[in-house]
Amino acid sequence: MSQRVVLGLSGGVDSAVAAYLLKKQGYEVICVFMRNWDSSLNNDILGNPNNDASVCPQEQDYNDACKVAEHLGLEIRRVDFIKEYWDSVFTYFLEEYAKGRTPNPDILCNKHIKFKAFLDYAKKIDADYIATGHYARVEHHEGEDSVMLRGVDNNKDQTYFLCQLAQFQLKEALFPIGELTKPEVRKIAEELDLPVAHKKDSTGICFIGERDFKEFLKNYIPAKPGKIVNYENKEVIGEHQGIMYYTIGQRKGLNIGGKGGPWFVIGKEYDDNILYVAQGDSNDWLLSDEALITDVNWISSKKVEGDFDCTAKFRYRQKDNDVSIRFIDDTTIYVTFKKPVKAVTPGQAAVFYDGDVCLGGGTIEKVYKDNKEIEYL
Repeated sequence: MSQRVVLGLSGGVDSAVAAYLLKKQGYEVICVFMRNWDSSLNNDILGNPNNDASVCPQEQDYNDACKVAEHLGLEIRRVDFIKEYWDSVFTYFLEEYAKGRTPNPDILCNKHIKFKAFLDYAKKIDADYIATGHYARVEHHEGEDSVMLRGVDNNKDQTYFLCQLAQFQLKEALFPIGELTKPEVRKIAEELDLPVAHKKDSTGICFIGERDFKEFLKNYIPAKPGKIVNYENKEVIGEHQGIMYYTIGQRKGLNIGGKGGPWFVIGKEYDDNILYVAQGDSNDWLLSDEALITDVNWISSKKVEGDFDCTAKFRYRQKDNDVSIRFIDDTTIYVTFKKPVKAVTPGQAAVFYDGDVCLGGGTIEKVYKDNKEIEYL
C-alpha cells in the first residue's frame, strides 16, 4: 500500500512540480490549498476596522491550484486556517512592527501554519507525510534525528525560513524539489504543460500576497509621522511616515537628499518616535561584532557544548558569516562574529549552519560592537 502524502498546493509552480514528483514516486497525493486570510471575515475574525475587501488575492491562486490538481489527476481540498494564522502569526507580526522592529512572518508561518496546523490536519486524515514546495532538503534516519539541508539551488534555498521547525515537524516533512534548481523546476512544468508553468513567483507576505505594504499596514497600525534626525548633530532634517516602515541600513525612500552622500537609517527611538539617520561610511555606524539571539530553536536533539564554530545568516540572501556560538541557556545563544557584519538588526532572524546542514535559528535580541550594546531601538 502506497504512503499518503498531503501536499500544500499554493497555486504556484514550485508546489505544482512537487505534486507531480510525489505522484511519480508512487505516493498517494492529496493536495490541500491553505486558506489563511479571508477579507470577507475581517470584521468578525480579524478585526480589520476598514474591512478592506482587497486584502487577499487568494481566489486566483486557488483557481490555479485547482487547475494544476485537475491536470495531474489529483484530489484537492480547501482548508481554512484563518484563526490560527491570525492568532499565531499575524498578531505577533503587528506587535513587533508596533514596537518599531521588523519581524519575518514567513518563519512563524512555517512554524505555526504550514508545519503545525497543516500537519495536524494531515494526521487527522491518516497521512504519513506532509510536503511543500520549499527549496530545502531533509534526510530521515530510522531511530535518529531528521536533518535539514540547504536546497541545491543556492539562489532559492529557503532553509532560512524553516529554521524554527522542530524534530516532530521535520520528521513528517518532505521537500520534493529540494534537489532541483529553479530553472529545472520551470522546465519540468513546461514539459508537463502545467497551467502555472510561467506564473511569476510570489514575493509578498506569507499568505497575504503582494500589495502596497505601507497602505496595508495602516489598516492595523495607525501611521504616526515623526522627526528624522541627523544622529551626529541632532538636527531635524525631515519627517518619516512611521518608524515601523523603516529598517536599519535602509537608504531608499527617506526623501532627505543633500550634500555629503546618501543618508541611511542607523536607529530608532520608539518612545519619542524619532528616526535617526547618518551619512558617510555606513561601516562606521552599522558594523557589529557580537549578538544575543533569543527564542532559539535547535533542530537537533543534541545541543553543541562550549564554543562552536559555524556560519550564520542574519537576513535572507545574505552570504554566510563565520561565527562562533555558545549556548547561554536552552533557548539563548551568544554569537561572536569572526569579522564585523553590517546591519544585524534586532527583531530579525539569525539562522545557523554547519556546511549544508541547517542547525536552527532564533531572534536577534541585542547587537554589540567593541563590547558595547548598539542601541538600535
